[in-house]
Amino acid sequence: MNDKQLRWFTVALIAFNMVWGMGNVVNNYAQQGISVVTSWLLILAIYFIPYALIVGQLGSAFKDSKGGVSSWVENTTSNKRLAYYAAWTYWVVHIPYLAQKPQAILIAAGWAVEGNGNIVNTMSVQMVAGISLIIFLAFLYLSTKGLSTLKVIGGLAGTAMFVMSLLFILLAVTAPSSIQQWSLRILI
Repeated sequence: MNDKQLRWFTVALIAFNMVWGMGNVVNNYAQQGISVVTSWLLILAIYFIPYALIVGQLGSAFKDSKGGVSSWVENTTSNKRLAYYAAWTYWVVHIPYLAQKPQAILIAAGWAVEGNGNIVNTMSVQMVAGISLIIFLAFLYLSTKGLSTLKVIGGLAGTAMFVMSLLFILLAVTAPSSIQQWSLRILI
């Protein structure tokens, strides 16, 4: 396989991680209970499968294009202004999404270590901003290391997210609620 290509399952795991994500599984289950499975199946059929097919089709049809969404829109509509708006909208939507990711990592670390999500509440705003900036810059640095690094990170993150989602669904249905509060200290 070419070093400049991603394998199909790596792309699928990255897409699953970015589009579906563990947060959607946990939050929806917490709000709707086991009945959420119906909406998961609807989301899978109405959104995730068509999304993956559309992205796969456009990616293979315009494999020589370097601009992603803007290239797809420009090549399908022949309208550069519309392509610019598509790329700009895509960029604007992702600014708040990317800005909150480091703080979400901090909260997840708090859940893993302390058993609750209050770690951010115990820190000063400057501390949260500083740690979030360091996390963001670390991921920015990793993104400059090339496709081989992104393959490893994408494969690990996608696999972990997929396995955690399956485990969460399995445990939500089968596990008794005998442990009222979970933390890493229980295992130590």
